[in-house]
Amino acid sequence: MKNSVLIIAVICISAFAKAQTTKVLDTIYANDTKNVALFFPEPIRQGVTGSDNFVFTYNREKEQYFGLLQATPGKESNLLIINRNGAIFSYIIRYRKQLSKLNYFVSQSSSIGNEKPIIIDTTEVTEVENLVDNSRFYYTKFSSYLLERKQRIGTIQKRNESIVLSVENIVFDKEELYFVIQIENKSSLDYDLNFLNLSLETRQKGKRKSLQKLLQEPIFKHNVPSRIAEGEVVKLVYVMPKFSIINDRRLVVELNEKNGERDLKLKVSHKYINNPN
Repeated sequence: MKNSVLIIAVICISAFAKAQTTKVLDTIYANDTKNVALFFPEPIRQGVTGSDNFVFTYNREKEQYFGLLQATPGKESNLLIINRNGAIFSYIIRYRKQLSKLNYFVSQSSSIGNEKPIIIDTTEVTEVENLVDNSRFYYTKFSSYLLERKQRIGTIQKRNESIVLSVENIVFDKEELYFVIQIENKSSLDYDLNFLNLSLETRQKGKRKSLQKLLQEPIFKHNVPSRIAEGEVVKLVYVMPKFSIINDRRLVVELNEKNGERDLKLKVSHKYINNPN
C-alpha cells in the first residue's frame, strides 16, 4: 500500500513539473502613448523588465495592487513581477503601435511559482479566483485606478453657492462607461448628500416644447460620500452600461442636498458621451 502511494505521488510530482516547464507565457503589448495597467491579487513588491525600451512603474514607497507598463519600439522582452506574498508572475512584452487591451486583471492561479515553498490552501485559492472573476471586484479595482489618474475629458462643471460639481472623466472599458465625478465644497458649511442621479434628457420638438427625462441606474457606485465637509474635495465613480446619445439628447448629472437648497444640475453634451476616453 505504501509503495502504491509513493508511485502515485512521484507520478503527480513529475506531471506537475512537466506542466510548469512547458507553460507558455502570456504576451502583453504596450506602446509609448498609452498606459497599460496590470492589477494583481496582492500588492507589488518588485517589477523588472528585461530591456530599456520597456518601463514598468509602480509605487515603491507604498505597495499597491497595480503597475503601469509603457514601451518604445524595439525587440520583445520580458516582465517579472513579485507580489508581497512572494508570488511570481512572468510575461513576454512587446511593442505594438495600436493596442486592443489596456487593462489586465491577474488571478493568483496565473502565478508561475513562489520565492519560497508554500503550502497551498486550495480553499483560499478558489476564493481568490472567484473574487477576481466577480464583477464587483473588477469595478472596484478599475474605479480606484481611475480616481488616481489625472486624465480629464474636458471642462464640464457647474457651481452653486460655493458647491462645485464636475465630470472629470468618462472612460469606456469592456461594456461599461465609467463616470469620474468630483464634488468640491468651498463653503463654510458641510454638504449632506441626498442623492446624485444621472438622467437622459430629451427635448421634445413642436409648438409645445417640453423635456422628457429618463433616470439611468448605475450598475456600480464607488467612493460615494454621505457628507462633504467644508473645504473638502471628493471624487467618486458611477459605472453605467455603455450607451450613446443623439444630438438632441444630453446627460444630466443632478446633485441634491439633504435638508438644504444647494442643488445642482450639470448638463453633459452628447459629444462627451459618444467619445469617451
